[in-house]
Amino acid sequence: MYYTKKIAAFLTTFLSATAILAQPDVELKFTQPAHHFTESSPLGNGRLGAMVFGNPGKERIVLNEISMWSGGIENPNKEDAYQYFKPIQTLLLEGKNIEAQTLLQQHFICAGKGSGSGNGANVKFGCYQTAGDLWIQWKDSAVPYENYKRSLHIDKAINVTSWQKNGITFTEEVLVSAPQQAIIIRLTASKKGALHFATALSRNERASVQVNKNFMQLTGTLNGGENDNGIHYANALQVIPVGGQIISKNNVITIDGATACLLIITAGTDLNWPTVEQRGTNPLPKVLRQNQLAARLSWKQMEQNHVKDYQSYFNRCRLWLNDTKPNDNSLQQRLQLVKDGNDDASLISLYFNFGRYLLISSSRPGGMPANLQGLWAEEYQTPWNGDYHIDINLQMNYWLADPTNLSDCQKPLYQLLQQMANYGKRTAKAYYNADGWVAHVIYNPWGFTAPGEGAEWGSTLTGGAWLATHLIQHYQFNPDKKFLEQYYPILKGASQFFKGILIHEPKHNWLVTAPSNSPENAYKLPDGQTGNTCMGPTMDMQIGRELLLGTAHAAKILGVDKLWADSLIRIAGELAPNQISVRTGAIQEWLEDYEETDPHHRHTSLLYGLHPYDEITPWDSPELAEAARKTLQRRGDEGTGWSRAWKIYFWARLGDGNHAYKMLKALLEPVGASSEIQMTSGAGTYPNLFDAHPPFQIDGNFGATAAISEFFVQSHGKNEVIRLLPALPDAPAFQKGSIKGMRARNGFEINFDWQDGKVKNLSIKSSYGKSCKIVLPEKVLVKDKSGKIIPATFGNGVLNFNTKAGESYILKF
Repeated sequence: MYYTKKIAAFLTTFLSATAILAQPDVELKFTQPAHHFTESSPLGNGRLGAMVFGNPGKERIVLNEISMWSGGIENPNKEDAYQYFKPIQTLLLEGKNIEAQTLLQQHFICAGKGSGSGNGANVKFGCYQTAGDLWIQWKDSAVPYENYKRSLHIDKAINVTSWQKNGITFTEEVLVSAPQQAIIIRLTASKKGALHFATALSRNERASVQVNKNFMQLTGTLNGGENDNGIHYANALQVIPVGGQIISKNNVITIDGATACLLIITAGTDLNWPTVEQRGTNPLPKVLRQNQLAARLSWKQMEQNHVKDYQSYFNRCRLWLNDTKPNDNSLQQRLQLVKDGNDDASLISLYFNFGRYLLISSSRPGGMPANLQGLWAEEYQTPWNGDYHIDINLQMNYWLADPTNLSDCQKPLYQLLQQMANYGKRTAKAYYNADGWVAHVIYNPWGFTAPGEGAEWGSTLTGGAWLATHLIQHYQFNPDKKFLEQYYPILKGASQFFKGILIHEPKHNWLVTAPSNSPENAYKLPDGQTGNTCMGPTMDMQIGRELLLGTAHAAKILGVDKLWADSLIRIAGELAPNQISVRTGAIQEWLEDYEETDPHHRHTSLLYGLHPYDEITPWDSPELAEAARKTLQRRGDEGTGWSRAWKIYFWARLGDGNHAYKMLKALLEPVGASSEIQMTSGAGTYPNLFDAHPPFQIDGNFGATAAISEFFVQSHGKNEVIRLLPALPDAPAFQKGSIKGMRARNGFEINFDWQDGKVKNLSIKSSYGKSCKIVLPEKVLVKDKSGKIIPATFGNGVLNFNTKAGESYILKF
């Protein structure tokens, strides 16, 4: 008990000191209104989103509801495609890759218009869309303002904007409440009766507005594609002033002479996720009821409910770095100073904390998964439809969930997997005449598992398998047998498909996938032709090993399918192995040692085995690890936002914290507003800390946050040994700091401080009672919460001790 109190006292003291001194790691500070979406302040509760521009003249708040999807149910499969499966494989076996790709393009792509070439708003694929805007037009908009401040407080998930006009201070506070399922805005003035403004909801298309006194509703029906009606949506606004008059006219609500005012916005659709075949009920009654229920509470009650709910997620894990001095610079100034060569330790921890903030705000149990933009979008045609790209992007969205103690934020992903497996069974039969299920590159809420509309990118067949490995990795972090029982059928179905489509390639008799490609990259053939379609790209083989071996391990734990599971282990051993290119000394991307058309390609799929899988490590496979290093050197440090985030992870896995930090600083390079899609330039960070692909794409934020966690804690590899500070950069910013609540495999939660590269004050909580193995420079004393010494062994630099579920342990250096 003594040690439990000691830990609690230490954390309380540390947290209190940090709250006062390290505000720069939980505050996004702006000194001017947003002129573009990527300068605004994002807020969300996992379903509803708001982007606050903070304009004292005419305020704009972009509204989002995560199920605002156009399009609808279709059958995207070519039902006779399986007739061409074997002929395509035969051509590949004969070395006729270009002929195979031509046949694939003719007969083995999706039916219909697919994603609409990434512009699917008006086709069946659909796209994620904005729910509209809230506008606040201030009466004195022509009067100059001064002392402008806008701050997004990510420790509370509240945005506060303040300014002064004619000596009066005006304040706008915005939060998006999960308990109340509402966007709530409070406007106040320092002088009684000084609030004069008009407010309205708007949407540029497919919208109808009705106003009744202090209440406004905006309703409509989205495009269902092919002249069909899509989902129905409803938004409601209630305006509750303190004092003053309410005037309703011309679809606008005007407040004249109030001292304070609440604006409550609720929204919903009739998309019935994940059972989308059955449309839900009219969303308007529920939206109105939620609005009225929220209005019964005071601002203080709603704020308290919101902060308590949000902090139950956010406070589980925190990172503090060596920076206790106040920082009054705006976020944009801080980004520029880092670009100019200055260290800003709290900016690194801010980025880490912000990534967790974004996941909490865009992915909650019971909702839909975070899409390419999380849930924030101002567009009616979002880039790439704002969909679920599954050749890395959706996966990257969730890399941070387990290590940063947000496992339950992944539940929407598991629901998506269940839906995907259901639709993917039909695709597996239509294209491969195979058992199990498959999904390729792009996905939407309507169950699109077919190949994409282009052979050069759409035929990657391991997107669903990759996504299924998240179940394996989640179990590694949280070894809960009930979880494995629930989701084992998904793993089994993915493995059945993968096993069923393998063929023996002629040169080495290895088992390989065919047809497939290495995501979005191309190769040069000896005759000068270029192609994408191939057999057994390296990433497919790495995913296959993780999937088959992980499924077999799950079957063993559950005591089921023994003979079948044994066959998976055998097959995994026959897959084409990782190869080192004779030409380059790097990991080979394809079965043959082809030359890439773009050696600096943004996808680095051939290093899947380094991360997120762990069959390549510096300690278990040093030769492959060195080849992976050469791969990264050849690819270079440039790339899109998410590409740079993945490279940060790779360098951390190789134990090169300095290069990982170099990549992180490159990702933090400030860029201006842009809506143009670019593949080779313009990557970095927008003024509101959103990742620039460009344009905005949230996977880079999530991926980099996860990568930062591996600077400090890693637990992958054959024996799942915990390693502390395995990729700590040499920069002064990292020489002192603290970690609270980081998760490691086998269900351990870790708290520690460090200084000058040495760990101090280490405590470990065991959630599942597994044996704890941790790399340490020397044997240390292990004590439980009562102060009792726990037996431990030490050998080859690894400390090993047994634990009990729910118990905490202090390691005394």
